[in-house]
Amino acid sequence: MKKWLFYPLFCAACLLIAGCQAGHDDMVTLHTDMGDITLRLYAHTPKHRENFIRLVDKKFYDSLLFHRVIRDFMIQGGDPLSRDAQPGALVGNGSPGYELPPEIKSLPIRGALASARFPDAINPKRMSNGSQFFIVQGKPQTEETLVEWEKRLDRKFTEEARAMYLKHGGAPQLDGQYTVFGEVVEGMEVVDKIAALPHDENDRPLRDVKMWMK
Repeated sequence: MKKWLFYPLFCAACLLIAGCQAGHDDMVTLHTDMGDITLRLYAHTPKHRENFIRLVDKKFYDSLLFHRVIRDFMIQGGDPLSRDAQPGALVGNGSPGYELPPEIKSLPIRGALASARFPDAINPKRMSNGSQFFIVQGKPQTEETLVEWEKRLDRKFTEEARAMYLKHGGAPQLDGQYTVFGEVVEGMEVVDKIAALPHDENDRPLRDVKMWMK
């Protein structure tokens, strides 16, 4: 069964939209029972930004889970099938019934907000899932680790990308492959706590971490 997630596989929350001005970044505050996360949605990814805001306004994300967590990598949520998922059930296959064209312009550094998608083998155009997203936790990077990733990926990072990964850390293995449409501006310690939760063999946390819209 195919799953909506990002390659190589893939409580309460409230999203409040502020500062919705054309051509400007929008701010989103995500409240959970583990703490608050403040997100900035990028103006330079308008399709993903507007879609996210529209779903928030429709309360699409009410009661959805952070259904997949991998420590030192990311936390993922936004699957509508997770709303009523029983404990231990496999989730991650849902979407709102549409995809978004890629807007790959920013890097998957620590704190990046990105859209999940099917892997290239079945999604060569790198279309984004209409609702599933992940927040990069990532790891610190060194010159040595970046060289190793370049060997694995068979490509060179730009000097700008290299400087950003060295400064912020992140997930350089995703470089140039996913639409990053925002970033965490406050609350990475909450992302770290969620990413550290015990999980099952499908990376679903053993305790539910839900989100609600308002």
